[in-house]
Amino acid sequence: MLNLERLRTLDALARHGSVSGAADGLHVTTSAVSQQLSKLEREVGQQLVAKNGRGVRLTDAGLLLADHAARILSQVELAQADIEAQRGQVVGEVRLAGFPTAARGLFPAAITALRRDHPDLVVRTSELEPEHGVRQVLRGDMDLAVVLDWSNKRLPVPAGLARAELLDDAADVALPPGHPLAGRAELDLEELADEDWVSWPEGEFCYDWLMFTLRSKGVEPRIAHLAGEHHTQLALIRAGLGVCVTPRLGRGSVPEGVALVPVRQQMRRHIYAVWRTDADRRPSIRAAVEALREVGESIGS
Repeated sequence: MLNLERLRTLDALARHGSVSGAADGLHVTTSAVSQQLSKLEREVGQQLVAKNGRGVRLTDAGLLLADHAARILSQVELAQADIEAQRGQVVGEVRLAGFPTAARGLFPAAITALRRDHPDLVVRTSELEPEHGVRQVLRGDMDLAVVLDWSNKRLPVPAGLARAELLDDAADVALPPGHPLAGRAELDLEELADEDWVSWPEGEFCYDWLMFTLRSKGVEPRIAHLAGEHHTQLALIRAGLGVCVTPRLGRGSVPEGVALVPVRQQMRRHIYAVWRTDADRRPSIRAAVEALREVGESIGS
């Protein structure tokens, strides 16, 4: 009889591509991963993993068994979902991921509501950028992720994921103290063509959106500073080091003197939750989505 936990280890190795990646995904040590794989090889009587330079690769037998393992684990998840649905109780554990401002603006109130309404549910959260959140949900490392796209740039959502809209989040331009446009009721992005910009780090979805949006307006952005945290971005604006786009969700307090001006053609982030369709019947997933949706509605109203 094949051991389910060892199949889970093989599946993690196939998904993450390395022993260290599998260990991180399973929250165990690399030694524990190696031990589980060795035991699985003894169970099946074949070599499943071979050395490949400094790393490892799956053998033909390993690839074959990993394919079966993925299907077996999916069936186990479906069985768990059916059992939870039959009980009709929100119990167990649910793992949530969210990009930083969603983690700050949505999670505290949503988790408080879940703890109040479903005391037997354990909620664990991680802060992840949208692309990483989607990837971890697909891998099974997270149950649900709060992600975003912009009204003019969509985030690709792979097949196999369900989604629920949470809220639309408007964004403003932050200007340093004394800026000539600080007193305006609204402005056009083209008016900022000669400004230094403070942006999210390269490679992040919002960085790509900012480049795409400014270039579509005929502005070649001059990126002076990169910062992942909105509070850091606003501190740089307060010091007179540039301008930035700052969404409203999770923004918190704005440094004294920094002006927030809406854009004439309003910029909005669409914020939504995604989860695996094979977990759709789990009451814990439904409860988490409902809690997030209620918080989102209260913010948007």
